[in-house]
Amino acid sequence: MTAKEYLNQAHHLDALINSHIREKDELQQLAFCISSPSLGERVQTSRNTDAPFVRTLEKIMQLEDRITEEIDRLVDLKAEMLSAITDMTSNEEQVLLKYRYFEGCTWEEIAVRMNVSERTARRIHGSALQNFIVPNES
Repeated sequence: MTAKEYLNQAHHLDALINSHIREKDELQQLAFCISSPSLGERVQTSRNTDAPFVRTLEKIMQLEDRITEEIDRLVDLKAEMLSAITDMTSNEEQVLLKYRYFEGCTWEEIAVRMNVSERTARRIHGSALQNFIVPNES
């Protein structure tokens, strides 16, 4: 795995978590809209007699568990990434990688924060990626 691929993992995992959170929110809204069968309806024993909202609530709980696991993975990944960045010798490269991969800054924002041109920011980034040591995958 390249340094850039490794560092982009957190952004991709964060996007996945946000997608799951939106899905959970939609399911929660749906759960409030689902009606249960009326008492006058004939219920066959061969079919599932749970109210429709119960299945939706089960899906919500499963999704919440998945979100929690992914958040735990994201926290661990960010800690590992931060440790690897901190081990780098150049403070300038460390700062740039934190801006880019932790704060999601654009090249323009990085250039302004570091008081350099965008071209210089990109050059520092290239150097940082070459000097970055990807932690061993376990």
